[in-house]
Amino acid sequence: MSSRSFAGPADDRRFYSERREAKPTDYTCPFCRQPATYQVGWLIREKKARLEGNVSEADKARFAKARSYMVRMEDMVVCQNPRCRKRFEIPSLQSVVLI
Repeated sequence: MSSRSFAGPADDRRFYSERREAKPTDYTCPFCRQPATYQVGWLIREKKARLEGNVSEADKARFAKARSYMVRMEDMVVCQNPRCRKRFEIPSLQSVVLI
C-alpha cells in the first residue's frame, strides 16, 4: 500500500473561494421558437490571493497553476412562454469557463 496522499477535489477548496451567481442569458425555445432571457446559475470559484497555514511544496506548485473559473450549475431551463412551458437543454456545450 502506498503512503502517498490523494489530492482530490476536497483539497482544492483551500485554493478557491466559492459563490453562486445567476447570470442572464438569451435562448430560443426549440419547441415554440420564442426567444427569452433566462437566469442560469453558475458556481464561481475564485483563486485566493494566497494559501493559508502549513502547506507542502506540492500544494504550493498546484496553487501556482490554479486559475479562477465558473461552472454552470444547470443543464435545463423551462420555456417562459405560458403556452409552451416545455423544458429544454441549454444549447451551449460550454459548462466551464475560465475567468
